Amino acid sequence: MKIVIDSDSGFCFGVVRAIEEAEAALQRCGGEVYSLGDIVHNRVEVQRLEQLGLHSVSHDDMPHLCGKTLLIRAHGEPPSTYVEAERLGISTVDATCPVVARLQRRVKAAYEKMCRTGGQVVLLGKRGHAEVVGLTGQVDDRVTVVESAGDLDALDFTRPIYFLSQTTQSIELFNRLGEQIRSRADDPQAVTIDDTICRQVANRESHLERFARSVDVVVFVCGRKSSNGRVLFEVCRTANPRSYNIEEGAELRSEWFDSAESVGICGATSTPGWLMQRVKEDLQRLDRL
Repeated sequence: MKIVIDSDSGFCFGVVRAIEEAEAALQRCGGEVYSLGDIVHNRVEVQRLEQLGLHSVSHDDMPHLCGKTLLIRAHGEPPSTYVEAERLGISTVDATCPVVARLQRRVKAAYEKMCRTGGQVVLLGKRGHAEVVGLTGQVDDRVTVVESAGDLDALDFTRPIYFLSQTTQSIELFNRLGEQIRSRADDPQAVTIDDTICRQVANRESHLERFARSVDVVVFVCGRKSSNGRVLFEVCRTANPRSYNIEEGAELRSEWFDSAESVGICGATSTPGWLMQRVKEDLQRLDRL
C-alpha cells in the first residue's frame, strides 16, 4: 500500500509553543514541573512528557505545590488562577496560546462595551472546556455560552449582543448562529459579530476533506479527550466512510485495509508528528504480514 502522512496535520502553533515552554522549564527546574491539566489532549504525548518530569495536576492540587513550578497550558486560565498561585507561593510558566490570550483580552473589552450599553456577551463554545473556562473567567463568568441554535433561546434579543467564539469552533456554525442572532434581534445594528476562530485550526477542515477523499482508507490519530480531534475525524469520515480513529498504532486492524491501495494518516491539532510517523511504521509492518 501507498502510505501518506498529511503534512498539514499535527500540532498547531499554540501547542508547539506550550510543549517547548514545558521542556525548557523542565531543564531549568531539574526535571520537575506541574501542568495545570494535561498539556495536550493526547495520552501518548502526555506520557512522553511525564517521563521527563511533567506532572498533570488539578486546581485542587495547588495548595500542595508551594515552591513548585506550575505550567499554564495553551488553553489559558482565568485571572483567579494566577492570583491563587501567587498566594500559594507557586511559580508560574504562562504557555497560553497567543491567539487565546488575544481572545481573552477581546472578551474583557466586549464585556466593558456591553456594560456601557446594557448589552450581553455571548460566546460560542463547549461548556466546561478549559479554554472556555479561561475566557469566561476573564469577566467573572458574566458571559452566556452557547453550543447550538437551541441555546439562543436564553438570550435577550431586546438588548445589544456581542457574539464571539472559542478559537477552535466551526466557522460554519459560528456564521449560522451569528445570522440567527442578527435576524432575531430587535435591533440588528446592535449586534456585533466578532469572528475569533483560529484559522490555523479552522482551515484544516476543508483541507482534511480533500485529503480524505484522495486515499482509499484514512487513519486519523488523536487522543480520546480531544474535542478538536472529534470534529476533524467527523470531517474525514463524512468525506471517506473508510476512516478510522486511533490513539496509537496498536489499535490498527488488518481488515480495515482489505483491497486498499492507498492509506492517508492524519491527526488533530493535539497530535504530535512523531506519533503519526510511528503509526506509519506500524502500518508498514502490518502490511508486510
